[in-house]
Order: sequence, then C-alpha cells, then structure tokens
Amino acid sequence: MKLTALDGTGTHREATGLEQAIRLELPDAPGTEVGPVKVWEQPVVLRTYLPAVPDRNPLFLEKRVYQGSSGRVYPLPVIDRIDTHGQDRAWKAVHLENEFIRVMILPEIGGRIHVGFDKINQYDFFYRQNVIKPALVGLAGPWISGGIEFNWPQHHRPTTFMPTEVAIEREADGTAIVWCSDYDPMTRLKGMHGICLRPHKAYLELRVRLYNGTDDTHTFLWWANAATHVHEKYQSFFPKDARFVADHARRAMTEFPLSQGTYYGVNYGERAREGVPEDEKPSQFVPDGSYPANDLSWYANIPVPTSYMIVGSRGDFFGGYDHRRDAGVVQLANHHIAPGKKQWTWGNHEFGYAWDRSLTDSDGPYVELMAGVYTDNQPDFSFLAPGETKSFRQWWYPIRQIGVPDAANLNGALRVERAGEQMAVHVLVTSARPGSRIRLLVHGREHARWEGDLVPEAPLHHTFPATAGYDGSHNRELVVLLEQEGHELLRYAPAEIVAVEAPEVATEPLPPEETKSNDELYLIGVHLEQYRHPTRSPDAYWREAVRRDPGDSRSQHALGKWHLRRGELAAAQEHLRLALARLTKRNSNPPDGEPSYNLGRTLAYQERFEEAYAAYYKCTWNAAWCGPGYLRLAEIDCRRQAWETALEHVEYSVRAGSDNLQARNLKTIVLRRLGRTGEADELLRATRGLDPLDALSRFLESGEAPARGQERLDLGFFFLRCGLLKEALRVGDPPAIGSHDGSGTMLLYLRAHVLHHLGREEESASAWDEAATSDADYVFPSRIEEMLLLEEAIRTNPQDARAPYYLGNLLYDRKRHEEGIAMWERATQLDPAFPTAWRNLGIGYYNVRHDAQGAADAFARARMLDPEDARILYEQDQLAKRTGGMPVRRLAALAANLRLVEQRDDLSVELATLYNDVGQPEQALSVLMSRPFQPWEGGEGSVLAQFVRASVLLSECALRNGDALAALHHLHSARNPPETLGEAHHLLVNLSVLDYWIGAAYQQ
Repeated sequence: MKLTALDGTGTHREATGLEQAIRLELPDAPGTEVGPVKVWEQPVVLRTYLPAVPDRNPLFLEKRVYQGSSGRVYPLPVIDRIDTHGQDRAWKAVHLENEFIRVMILPEIGGRIHVGFDKINQYDFFYRQNVIKPALVGLAGPWISGGIEFNWPQHHRPTTFMPTEVAIEREADGTAIVWCSDYDPMTRLKGMHGICLRPHKAYLELRVRLYNGTDDTHTFLWWANAATHVHEKYQSFFPKDARFVADHARRAMTEFPLSQGTYYGVNYGERAREGVPEDEKPSQFVPDGSYPANDLSWYANIPVPTSYMIVGSRGDFFGGYDHRRDAGVVQLANHHIAPGKKQWTWGNHEFGYAWDRSLTDSDGPYVELMAGVYTDNQPDFSFLAPGETKSFRQWWYPIRQIGVPDAANLNGALRVERAGEQMAVHVLVTSARPGSRIRLLVHGREHARWEGDLVPEAPLHHTFPATAGYDGSHNRELVVLLEQEGHELLRYAPAEIVAVEAPEVATEPLPPEETKSNDELYLIGVHLEQYRHPTRSPDAYWREAVRRDPGDSRSQHALGKWHLRRGELAAAQEHLRLALARLTKRNSNPPDGEPSYNLGRTLAYQERFEEAYAAYYKCTWNAAWCGPGYLRLAEIDCRRQAWETALEHVEYSVRAGSDNLQARNLKTIVLRRLGRTGEADELLRATRGLDPLDALSRFLESGEAPARGQERLDLGFFFLRCGLLKEALRVGDPPAIGSHDGSGTMLLYLRAHVLHHLGREEESASAWDEAATSDADYVFPSRIEEMLLLEEAIRTNPQDARAPYYLGNLLYDRKRHEEGIAMWERATQLDPAFPTAWRNLGIGYYNVRHDAQGAADAFARARMLDPEDARILYEQDQLAKRTGGMPVRRLAALAANLRLVEQRDDLSVELATLYNDVGQPEQALSVLMSRPFQPWEGGEGSVLAQFVRASVLLSECALRNGDALAALHHLHSARNPPETLGEAHHLLVNLSVLDYWIGAAYQQ
C-alpha cells in the first residue's frame, strides 16, 4: 500500500508539511491470486479519527426524532465524541477485482464498500474516502461518509460503525463473493450482504439476505447509500418517467427535475425566473449557467441539506454522471421490490461545506445516491415475519464517455441525442457482445441499423440519419434496440414512458377521539407502530377502538401484541383472548392465525406450555403461520424430549420456509438426538453452505460460541426454549464479556438459571452471587427472556442490588415507567452507593412524576457518588435549567467543574450560554474558541447561536465605547464563524440581528 498526496479536487500534487492530503493507493493482488476474479484479505492503513469510549449511562430517548422515525437508542450505548487528531490505524480490508472493477470492503466498519474503482479509466465511481473521520450522524454516534453504506433495519444502521463477520466464497465459474454478516443488537435480526464480482463482467453485484431469527414480527427497511464525489458539473439521473420527488414521510413534494416552487425552504421557481440571489450564491461550486437554476438533478443547484425521493417510477435504474470526467455510475434493481431511488446532499453552501470538513480532511463534498428495497421513502418500513428470510440483489457499474443514459439495465447503458442532421447513439455494455446490432425503428419499421462487436472497455458512438421530427428525447415514433443473436439486450422507446401522476402530500392523522371509524383507528395505530413514530403512540388509537367496540378483534389483537412487547404478559393474554373470542364467535376457523400464535408466545413465556401448545397448533391452520407455529411446537416437543414428534413438526416448519436457519438447525439437533447422524451432518453442511456466518450452525458444527456476547445470549435462550440445558450452559461457559454491551453479566445470570435447572444448586448459588457483583457498565437488557431472568434473580437472591437496577432499565425503556422507578429505588436501597441508579431516578422523578425536588436530590446523590461523570453533571444542569435555576448559580456550578465541562460539547455550550446570560460575552467567546465542536446531525445551531449572541453583545459594548471598528470585527466574525465551531450558518437562518448592528456600526 502506498500513500500519495492530492489536492481537494483529487489531483495529485506535491505534499508539503501539514497541508499534505493522503490518498489511499490500493495494494496489488498477491501472486497466489491467478483467476479472472481475485479476492484476498490485506489490511490497509488509513489516517483515523477514533471514536471515544461509549457512555456507560443508559439513555432513554423516547421522543428523539431520527431520520423521520424514532431515535430511540436503548439498549445501545452512545458515543458523543470523536478524536480531533488523526492517527494511522490498520484496518482489516478485503479486496476484490476482475479485469474491469476494483473493490475494497471494510468489515470492521459495517462491512461497507469503501472503494469502487473503474480500472478502465482510473475513475472512482464511488466516493473514495481517504481518511476514516467519523461525525455524529449515526443513531448511536459515529458514522463515516464515502463508498456504500448498507442500512437496515433502520437508517442509518445502528451498527454502521461496528464490525461485521466476514467470509469469502468462490463459485465454480470463478465468481468471488465477500459475505459480511451483521447482527442488529436492537432487534436481534441478522443481515448479510454478499459483494460479488463475476469473471468478464463489468458490474458489481450485491446479494442480500435479511433474516428474522426471533419469535416476533419486526419492521425493517433497506437502503444502500452509494456516495459519489461531486462538483458543479455533477448530475444525478433517474428514469424518464420521474416527475415528482418527496421529502421524508412525504411531508412535501416538488416537481422533478425542474422544481417550480419551494422545497426545503428554497424558492426554486423564483431562482429559475430571477436568478440566484447574490447572498445565496455558493463559494465553492457555482452553476455555470448551462443548466436551469431550478434543476434538482445538479448538485450545484441545491444550497441546503436536502433529501428527495423519486415518487412512483417504474424504472429499474438511476445513477450519477460526472461531466468533468465524462464518467459515472449506474445503479440497478427490480423496481417491483426496489422502488427506492433517492438523492441526499448536505447542500452546496457554507452549511454543507462545514459538514464536509467534519467528515473528511481533503476529499471534498459528495452526494448519496440511495437505493431502497422494500421501501421508497424514509421512514417507510416493511414487515419481516418470525423465521422469514428476504433475499434480493442490487447492482452497480461504472459508465464512461456516453453521458447521462436514457435507458440502462444489466446488459449496458444507452443514450440517444440529436447531432445536427444526424442522430447519435452512445452505448456501453457490461460484457463482451460479439455480433451485436443496433436497430432504429420508426412506426415499427426499421429505419437504420449498425452491426458489430461491443466490449466493456470501449463505448460505441454511432451516428444515424435523423428520423423525421426527432428532438433528442421525445419522438413518440422512435424505438432504439440493442440486440445480439436475436435477443433484445436493451430497449429505449420514448412512447412507452408513462409519466408519473402527481401524488398526494401526507397528512397528519386526527386525534383518536376525532377519528371517524374503527377501521381508521386500527390502521392509524398500525401506521404509527410500523413507521416507528417518535412522538405518538399507537395504543391510544386501539384503545379508542375497543372503547367504542370492546370486541373489536383487530384492535384487541394489536393491543395484545403491544402489551406482549412491553413484557406485560397478563394484559397481553387478556387482549389476545378477547380478540380470539370475537374471531371465533361465529367462525371457529378464522382466516388469520397470528392471534393464536401470539397467544401461544404469551403463554409460553409464562411456562404454561400445555395451553401454549394448543394455541400454536391452532395458528398452523393458516399457511402464513405454519412455519413459525410448527417451529414453536417443535421447541416444546424438545422440552418434553418427544424427539419423533419434534422432527415431524420441525420438518413442517422447514417446508414452509426452507431458508429458516433456526428451523434447519433445530432439525439437525433433533436428528442427532434420534441417532440419525448422517442425515444431521448432511443438513448441517447444507445450512453452512446457505449461510457460512450463521452462529447456531457454526456452534453445532464446531462447538464454537459466537464472539458477540449478545449472540451468545440469543443462543442460550433458544436452547432454553428447547429444554437443551447442557447446550445452553456451553454457550455461556465461560461467559463472554462483550465489547461495551453488558452481555457478560447477563450470561452469568443465565448460567445461574441453567445450573439451577440442572440441579447443580451449589454452583447455581455461586453464579447468582457472581452475577450480582459483576461489572454493571453497559448492562442494558432488552429481551422478555431477560426480564423473566432478572425477576427470577430478584426472587432467588433478594440482596442482589444490581438485578433491580438492570430490570428497571428494561422496564423504563418499555415505558413501564413507574415499575422501572420502583426497581431503581429498590436498587438504591440495597446499595446506596451506586451512582447510576440515582442518576436514573433523577430522570424518572422529573420526567414521569414531575417531582423537581426529588429529581434534584437524586442527581445530587449521583454527583456525590461519581463526581467524575460529566454526563451526570450535564443532566443535573439541564434539570436546574428546566426548573428555573438561577443562571448565576448554574454558572458557578459549571465553573467549579471546568475539567468535566471540557469533556463535553453540550456542557461547553451551556457554559458559554450562561456567560452570555450574565453579561460576560468575552468569557462566552473564550469558551467557544477553546475547543473544536462536533455537532450531531439535526442538532446543529446551538454553538453558532451563542457565538452570534456573544459577538452581538461585544459589538454593543464596543459601540457604546465609540469603537465601531471593533464592533464590525465582532459582527463580521459572527457572519463568517471559525471552522472550529464545527458548523456554518444555514442559508435560511435569520441573521437580521447582525444586519441591524452592522448598520449601526457603519453609521457610527
């Protein structure tokens, strides 16, 4: 690997001192790689800005809005600081190349594609990030730009900066696939993406498998975020039928590509008529006038952070084109399941440039060309049933020298243009196509043709006599066909393009009491839950429905699931039985087996296995629930050691869903118990071939427990459901202490439980004690099984001070607030010296009970017990702020703890605010200039607001002293803030206060 210097445009230059910008040069393939597709692992060294250690306090962000849906982060810990000085760090990398394309994957950062390189013209068709420089954009903090980020089950992926497992697969024809397996710690869903190159194909293929190994239905979305380097000559392109784009949740719409009105606060229609206002012109990339100022396909035209999602297109392709380099990228997917086509930009103005600086040292701006599968908006979630696997593919390939294509598919891309008295056709194929022909049809008759060989290395540019009336894009009579041996490879027919009709903007649902029908009440509740609404709860709508009609089966079922997910088993059972009572009143065989399935789950959690067995059996009467239902039956059969019956049931489950990894693995276990080891081994080999990174089949094959502690817990609870106690013990023996995930402590509780049921009481008692004294950092349980386990721990070992704290975390996160508070109170009674429980009580007392004094007392105890925790100081100050604490007293408290204040941006901003409040703007400015700030995406503006405020206060003082020049200095500094603040003024922010005082200064 070699590092060379380049300037901000990507051009190599002589490096000098600290101005040196580093470009990652990819290593050559080792001599052992001799096939047409080469794949190997070799680390790369990148300048890296490392994230801080995660905060060990649980965060209950119940109404945080993130990417249009819930920003709830529990049970993940949050990282809110990144190193400000880079250092060289070696990253594990997997390299993949054929004769056309070079790819580099970083398994340790979400399995992202970091480099996509066109070897033919030496062009990075994905944005090559030459440093690892995270910013606070991800759900839990760190996120990097560049390459392709794969997002699921929400956006941005909770594990976007976490490692994935990796495996390399080679197929008989020479195709190589790099598999990256992701485990989502919030939902415990498993996602795999396989990055694939084929011999002699100039495209990159992505194979995706999304698997729900839990016993509950989950919602998810999938977006692949491909970043591309941009400038004033970069253009995004979409299918020709695209006419409208939508904002997040369809809150706003505008025409596309030529916006005629206002979008994201920018009046594009006026810009097209009057030109770009002088104070809105960007400083870096000014449109050159060759395209309209309201054309949203050009990066340079969009001055503010903007998302737009194509609405209703029936096309399979989209992409971006770099007119400066005459090269670009095409993305492909089946629009029937992959309708999502989106562009995101930080904006071509100072606000966006500030984010560019936060995310790279010298690589400049980018846009994201985002491809959504089973989704076309954000938030726009689909469902993944228990045991279900969804598999799909996406493709990308570089294009060059053909311009923006009119049509594209996996065979190639094509553009048609009028060239004087000629008509030019530009074609680039993705594999060699000898004996090809291009035919132009007019009114169904051949007008002209070209015949010859096409290759991916060189595009074809051929001119034909122009057809009558052809205007370059909209001749209704023209059809252009690319064919080979009688097969149609590519087709462009303007007459077949049907423009999308204008869609409706989304509207906010009425309150429950004003909603007219029970059908609407039920569906609004489903919408709020499915789309993870951050501030509105679905149960209010369902409760209104059952208030009007106590037997409403759909809303009763929905409430049953809602209570079940909160761990309220008795309430869940009551609602589910009411739903079934209505469903079976006249029709004993209802069309939907889901209520019976969920009743079975509720009963099984309560260890009422006979009743659960009957409920599960009833759900199998419906095809949709055969797979999950028979698997749950087989698990109970295993508890009973009824192996023959278990085999029958698990076979039914596998037939219903042959990709259900858990069912396949349970069948392997049962076959072994029946002594049919040959069949078991054959099935296990097939499962390992299906998913080489599946944790359970790997454990069955080698006895190797997962490296991730949370996955060990999943396996342990699976074995418990099946009554396989020795296997459950092996998974957690010795316990694996996870990386900042608290799993080691919970594995000790699980071990104690298993030893008790094995009759090894002395060892069990020792394990309960060990769990009670284990490390409490990052122990944020979230499973119903963990809730039941902690309840058992409290019964078994009443002096355990930690189990109530952990259980309180889980209950409070499930919005069982009073129960969570009661558990934390018990924890503080058992151990009054545990600061985090006191801190949690401070939050609960204020937010739930509205007890300001109780909250203040709790925070005071937490601060006394842990005076080095800067977050507790911040939260204590926020409490004082919300309860009317005097600024002078708050200022004194923070000034007395400057060492802690310096650890956090938010505390530093509060300190500067307080200095401004008490009339000490010099001190405020000193604080703001003392550190580089790192804003969260969506939380920008707080630092700048205090910088402007301090500057205005100082200018007022200067004017009173007759020093207009000093006033102007402060005011112009406020208009052009230093880069260390981490943010710049949004184009639409109101800065009239600065205009006023600048005017006053000039007047003086």
